[in-house]
Amino acid sequence: MNRLIQSPGKYIQGPGAIKHLQEYTKDFGKTFLVLATDTGLGRIKGSIEESFKGTDSTVYYEVFNRECSQKEIDRICKIILDKKCECVIAVGGGKTADTGKAAAYYSKTNVVVVPTIASTDAPCSALSVVYQEDGVFESYLVLPQNPSIVVMDEDIIAQSPVRLLVSGMGDALATFVEAKAARQAGALNMAGFHPANAAYELARLCYNTIITEGYKAMMASKNQVKTAAVADIIEANTYLSGIGFESGCLAGAHAIHNGLTVIHELHDMQHGEKVAFGTLTELILENAPEEDIQEVLAFCTSVGLPVCFADMGYPNYDKKKVMEAAIASCAEGESIHNEPFEVTPADVYAAMITADAIGTAYKEA
Repeated sequence: MNRLIQSPGKYIQGPGAIKHLQEYTKDFGKTFLVLATDTGLGRIKGSIEESFKGTDSTVYYEVFNRECSQKEIDRICKIILDKKCECVIAVGGGKTADTGKAAAYYSKTNVVVVPTIASTDAPCSALSVVYQEDGVFESYLVLPQNPSIVVMDEDIIAQSPVRLLVSGMGDALATFVEAKAARQAGALNMAGFHPANAAYELARLCYNTIITEGYKAMMASKNQVKTAAVADIIEANTYLSGIGFESGCLAGAHAIHNGLTVIHELHDMQHGEKVAFGTLTELILENAPEEDIQEVLAFCTSVGLPVCFADMGYPNYDKKKVMEAAIASCAEGESIHNEPFEVTPADVYAAMITADAIGTAYKEA
């Protein structure tokens, strides 16, 4: 039985880390493409230019169109080839990272990911989640290798909106829940291998860190200050969750998230917010012990993650649309089939409706 654990070439986290970007990337060539949203460029362009000042490197900047679609990936590939860039530096959130990783893969260049938020586990993974132009999930693009370097500047991330840090906790919350289910099923991880024990234990550490440090980190972030808890959550949201999901395994929660993307009314919700509800739904689907469900409910409500459709701005949900989401969750190749039992759309529908009822009752108690 072959086991695997994979990770970025380097994971660097600390205050002011972006100021040393040229030093970290000097072995990747002299022509770089920085991909970021317009607002992201406003936050970091000065620091990047200062880092490369006085060198013979050329840095081009391109504004990301905010959706990791095949059309956007192809557009960035053309820019990389036209400008003969030797390295892509993807700066921003999860969709920016995924687009940069995919474009670098197709263009056969190195990729460095510099998150400005800690809202997803995308930066560390050898995976790009590709969406349609309208934001509906389309496919997973499994890449042959992880980013060369991930640079987490704690000072930048600590100044990001608290909702994004909390969303990252919602994404990370699922890591151990899914890894545990997939391990019981004997499922293969994203790379097609059996998970190494180290990946499983990193997933467990991720969950424990989120539960014990999440509320403190949320309160610090809410007041735009950086504490030890914030640093721990940045690492958990990004590295522990990234390695845990990819080298561990996905299962129900992320498949349910993907299904929820078909509901237009939920398009304003963050990835991790929908994953949090997906985690609660997965626990219901698995008929998990009551104490496990209560722990997730208590944590989510303490930091503001959704536990019912009303929390996602969809109080009067359409049962037909929920069934459509359940059907999409069970599509061929979806990670929900890594659960240790057969799952049908009817099962997912029942679990989502029950999760909503339990979450609503918990908040009203």
